Amino acid sequence: MRALKELARQPSALFGLAIILAVLILALGAPLIAPFDPDNQMFDGLTLEGAPMPPGGQFMLGTDTLGRDLFSRLLYGARTSLIIGLVANGVAVTIGLFVGMTAGYMRGWVGTVLMRFTDLMMAFPALLLAIVLAAILKPSLWIVAMVIALVNWVQVARIVYTETRGLVERDFIMAERALGAGHGRIVFRHILPHLVPTAIVWGTLGIATTVLLEATLSFLGVGVQPPQPSWGNIIFESQSYFQAAPWLVFFPGALILLTALAFNLVGDALRDILDPTQRGRG
Repeated sequence: MRALKELARQPSALFGLAIILAVLILALGAPLIAPFDPDNQMFDGLTLEGAPMPPGGQFMLGTDTLGRDLFSRLLYGARTSLIIGLVANGVAVTIGLFVGMTAGYMRGWVGTVLMRFTDLMMAFPALLLAIVLAAILKPSLWIVAMVIALVNWVQVARIVYTETRGLVERDFIMAERALGAGHGRIVFRHILPHLVPTAIVWGTLGIATTVLLEATLSFLGVGVQPPQPSWGNIIFESQSYFQAAPWLVFFPGALILLTALAFNLVGDALRDILDPTQRGRG
């Protein structure tokens, strides 16, 4: 409740929350809001020259290169992008939390092996690794989500590892051990609750990164495959019409930008609220 009250006092966070809420409403209500089937190639969806229809008239945001309603495809594309963003980032945070907490608490050879593996994963360029994995595993909605999760967990693991290493040396943990508390009680009752704020902040900030990475993979042709719409593959399908039909790039690009900005604004605000060391900075 305190976090929500603090968020309500920050105009930038409220702006971000408003955008996120609007995107969620549009995505969830796509079947009711969309005026056309997103995959329907309409007879009057192209000009006499075979070019996409510009915004206006019955096509609010125009049509794409196949005569499909762009507004309808953007609505269903929001569902794809948000599903991947939430699922992929949730899995990434879970993996990073588990690896970082285990390595920080166990230390010894277990911690060394886990953190050296984390360092190895960090050495690979995330985008290149995602492209390779997506190409090998035959892209689909859930495959893309898992691929993004597999390249995004390392930063979370590093942060959680550092925090856990500090926590295990605290007096209250030492006292629990002296009283004979088991590892499970110490980890889940005393260490994990202290890591929840970090997981929340990284979970929020990471959605923006995930949405951008999904759009990048789809634009490169190794993300969500047509005809299933996503904001990235809408741009990919329209790249030969950048000048002739700029709305095909502008509208999905603007949605990607606004969504990433919104999650970043909310994530920054949560970091300031949940981490006392950040309060008053910038």
